[in-house]
Amino acid sequence: MFKSNGAKAGGIIVLLFVCIGIFAPWLAPSDPLQIHMEHKLSMPSWEYPLGTDHLGRCVLSRMVYGTRASLYYSSMVLAVVFSISIPVGLLAGYVGGTIDHLIMRVIDILLAFPSLILSLAVTAVLDPSMKNLLISFAVVWWAGYARVIRSMVLQMKESDYIMAAKAGGSTHLQIILRHILLNATRPILVLASIEIGTIMLSIAGLSFLGLGAQPPTPEWGVMLNDSRPYIQTEPRLLLYPGLAIMLSVLGFNLLGEGLRKPGQKEEL
Repeated sequence: MFKSNGAKAGGIIVLLFVCIGIFAPWLAPSDPLQIHMEHKLSMPSWEYPLGTDHLGRCVLSRMVYGTRASLYYSSMVLAVVFSISIPVGLLAGYVGGTIDHLIMRVIDILLAFPSLILSLAVTAVLDPSMKNLLISFAVVWWAGYARVIRSMVLQMKESDYIMAAKAGGSTHLQIILRHILLNATRPILVLASIEIGTIMLSIAGLSFLGLGAQPPTPEWGVMLNDSRPYIQTEPRLLLYPGLAIMLSVLGFNLLGEGLRKPGQKEEL
C-alpha cells in the first residue's frame, strides 16, 4: 500500500497531524483561549514557543488545537458527504432506468454551479457558523462523489463475478453489499484521502472570510483572519497557520496519490 515515497511521506505527515490533534490537551503549553494582554504580540520564548497573538494568547496552543478542529470538521464533512453519495451512487448505478435518469439530472444541476460558490450562497442564507458551513458543504459536495461512485458501479455490475453471483441466487442487496461496495471500498478510500485535503483547505478559506468557525475558536482559518492587520509588523502570525494548512493538504494529497498508484514508483 505504501510502496511509493510519496505515499510514505504523506502517511507520515497525516499521522503526525492526527497525533497532534488527538493529544492536543497534553501538547498545548497553555489554554488556547486564555487572554494575556500584558503579553500581546510577544516574540517566541520558553513560555510561548511560537509567541503570542494580538490578545496575548499562546500561538502554539492555538495551532495545536487548530489541528484538532481542522481534522474534526473535515472528517465530519467527508463522513456526511459519503453517507449521502455512496447510497445515491449505488442506487443510480445498479438500478438504472428512470431512477438513474432523475438522480443524474439533479446531480447535473448541482454540478452546473462551482461547488465553493454554491457553498458560499448556502452559508450566506444561513447564519455564519461552523455548523451551517458543514451543512452547506454536505448539501453541495455529495453530487460529485455520487457521480464517481455511479461510474464505478456501472463498470462493476457488468463484470463476470456479478453475473456469477446472480446465477448463484444472490439477492440484489447481497450483490450490492458483498460484491460491488466491497470492491469499491479501495477507490472510495483513495478518493476520500485526496478530497479531505480539499475540504480542509475550503473550510479554512471560508473561516478566513468569516463564514465558518467564529472567533475565538482556535482554527487555522480564524487565526489567519485575526492576523491580517499584522501582516507587515508580525508576519509570523500568518506564517504558522499557513504552513499548517499547506503541510496537511500536501500530506493528504501525497497519501491519496500514492494509494491510487501503488505499483508506481515516485520520487519526491
